[in-house]
Amino acid sequence: MNILAIETSCDETSAAVLENENVLSNIISSQISHGKFGAVVPELASREHLNNITKIASESLETSGKHIKDIDIIAATSEPGLIGSLLIGMNFAKSLAFTLNKPFIPVNHIQAHLYSNFLNGQKHEFPFIGLIVSGGHTLLILVENFFKHKIIGYTVDDAAGEAFDKTAKLLGLGYPGGQMIDKFAKDGNKDFHKFPPAIVRDSEFNFSYSGIKTSVLYYLRNIDFENKKNDKLISDIAASFQEAAIKSLFKNTLKAAKKYGIKIISVSGGVSANSGLKEKFNELKNSGYSIYFPKPEYSSDNAAMIGITAFFKYKYSQITKDTNYFENDSLTHLAKPRLDYEAF
Repeated sequence: MNILAIETSCDETSAAVLENENVLSNIISSQISHGKFGAVVPELASREHLNNITKIASESLETSGKHIKDIDIIAATSEPGLIGSLLIGMNFAKSLAFTLNKPFIPVNHIQAHLYSNFLNGQKHEFPFIGLIVSGGHTLLILVENFFKHKIIGYTVDDAAGEAFDKTAKLLGLGYPGGQMIDKFAKDGNKDFHKFPPAIVRDSEFNFSYSGIKTSVLYYLRNIDFENKKNDKLISDIAASFQEAAIKSLFKNTLKAAKKYGIKIISVSGGVSANSGLKEKFNELKNSGYSIYFPKPEYSSDNAAMIGITAFFKYKYSQITKDTNYFENDSLTHLAKPRLDYEAF
């Protein structure tokens, strides 16, 4: 089964070709034009997707060694994400599928992150606890089988990756800032300052990240950071922030694993590339846990994860009686995910 997959949910234009679960190509074009604005500009993202998508899809086919006539299924991200960006990828993929008379499979972006670790050749082991942590999502998921999962925790405000980016901006490290925070934190003292990890009352597994970035803001004001900043100070603050940000991710995930008696934990999303997060979770291997992280090229938004999820939907969705409302053509749900997540 040869699959051509398209991903355009935010600011990466990506296309991939898979043969069943095997990735033959995974081309990603990251938009750098948003850096000067400090965040993704939706209209600009849509325009760049429109300019890039045909070229990226063609390059993906050429790299894979497959011709368009060899493709059996075409898939694209359907939601959630930026509406304009999603429309570019969806319309491109659906038009191509219609022209070629091939099946089209819409894929939920969050589900794709959830299954991205299977791109590493990970065995299909269930149940597992899935932690999805990125610039737009922070979710804790109980996964019982393919497309049989339940969200048990989510951020009540900002996503963890958003807090990383905004903290990096406060420190003058630019955008996107997650990688820069990680880089400077390696040379810093994580005990330099204690930023308070958020406690979400009346919820066992939910997260909150709006408070910690505000705490960083006031701390920088109190120490007159702009007049005192240097690489050592930036490294210490980055390390302290990262320690606090990781603490709640680790604590809630481990708590969920213990409550449900599950020894398999799968971490995915852009923040899963953070070295401190990996180090913290990998310590659990000494206690008998199986810990999985995607390869760096599969942690950020990419079409390969869309492709493998489409393959799983094609192969397993009927078996698991997946009602999946993402199959419809409605585009009314393409904005940021709702807090109830009932459609997941």
